[in-house]
Amino acid sequence: MANPKAASKDSVVAQVAALSGLSYGALLGEWKRLYRSPAPKRISRSLLELGVAWKIQELALGGLSRGAKRQLRDIAGSVASTGAVEASRSITVKPGARLVREWRGSTHDVLVLDDGFEWNGQVWRSLSEIAREITGTRWSGPRFFGLEKSKARAKEPIHA
Repeated sequence: MANPKAASKDSVVAQVAALSGLSYGALLGEWKRLYRSPAPKRISRSLLELGVAWKIQELALGGLSRGAKRQLRDIAGSVASTGAVEASRSITVKPGARLVREWRGSTHDVLVLDDGFEWNGQVWRSLSEIAREITGTRWSGPRFFGLEKSKARAKEPIHA
């Protein structure tokens, strides 16, 4: 097979399409060449094709983002520890996002900054500090603003 790093999108499509015509042994060779390690023992042909196709596309077109890799690591850790795939416990927000929360009849609007959060014309280091100021008690800021699920809901498995 051609070098995937120098491949165009059309070439990648052609390389992936050609995988179905390769023998099982040739697929094992492609796996070893692309991953620089032997394929898992007793891997089915369909998984072997998928793995080789993924690597061809990844090398030519780019792989997963850091965020996606982090989410996959979190899911793998969850599966390893509990045996269940759990929903992500938190949501990340980008600078410029606005978080709005009503508390005891007052609406609180927080602007997400690169280095903190703006609330009531003041910059704060954490959402928890803002939540504490609003409520007068210790709160998880991400939970107060709805960015984190409660522990009971977070443990509900995702059924695939």
